[in-house]
Amino acid sequence: MNKPRPLSLRTMLSTGIIALAASSTLAFSRPATIDIDGQRVISDVPPVTIDQQAYLPLRAVTTVLGAQLSYDKGQRSIEVVRGVDTLKLHLGTQAATLNGRTIKLSHAPFTVRGRTMVATRTIERVLGPKVRYNSRKHTIDVFTTDTSVAADQNDSSSSDAF
Repeated sequence: MNKPRPLSLRTMLSTGIIALAASSTLAFSRPATIDIDGQRVISDVPPVTIDQQAYLPLRAVTTVLGAQLSYDKGQRSIEVVRGVDTLKLHLGTQAATLNGRTIKLSHAPFTVRGRTMVATRTIERVLGPKVRYNSRKHTIDVFTTDTSVAADQNDSSSSDAF
């Protein structure tokens, strides 16, 4: 019967360095936070950030902003109503309707752990607030306004850089 060889110092050091690197990466990586008018929004799914673009959990944001959200699982569609504005989205599709007019979203909505994620520009366009994503600080700040925003032809037409 072969006895297991004792671990060499090199193996122990290598394993320790890899573990330290992995735990450091996890410790220093943090999901972006969402603040609406200075108040932290808590969501079971954090925002997704990819290539300087942020995607927000739609239900968490719409709830705080006073909008009504409904989801049709069979159709994979989402309806958001705030004031006089109604947005209808379909998961995985850039085409949407806002107040009965067809619009093209800059990015198609998608799901993460059962939550619909939408681009910050979609939030700005439909719900009216200004949204700023700071990739260095990992923060997403939402500043509300008193008016809802009617649709332009394309929500990617915003001149704001993210």
